Amino acid sequence: MKFNLYYFIATIILFITEVLIATVFKDLFFVRAYLGDVLVTILIYTFVKSFFNISPGKLLIGVFIFSVLIEVLQYFNIADLLGLKRGSIAYIVVGNSFSWIDIICYGAGCLIVFAVEKLRSNT
Repeated sequence: MKFNLYYFIATIILFITEVLIATVFKDLFFVRAYLGDVLVTILIYTFVKSFFNISPGKLLIGVFIFSVLIEVLQYFNIADLLGLKRGSIAYIVVGNSFSWIDIICYGAGCLIVFAVEKLRSNT
């Protein structure tokens, strides 16, 4: 376990961006439906990297698998099965509808992280 300020600051910025997407930009379909899903994988990655020194490749695979798992659980209405109240923060975070496009967005987010990490390691 090792704290990394760079990734922690990135996590805070991404979290604020996600909150803004969910609240201020909620009516902009493209931003909420797609950009938010791309950014959430990056957010998860930076959060984990804030505290753990895990190789980018292994972590990206883990983040992608985790994201897909959550999406599959949405197919089975996990939020309702857990008894989460519709409209609650927990219900929104867990999600309530399966979409193949979301999985593509998660993959795009992982590819963005991969590219950025490659660029950072070459400098």
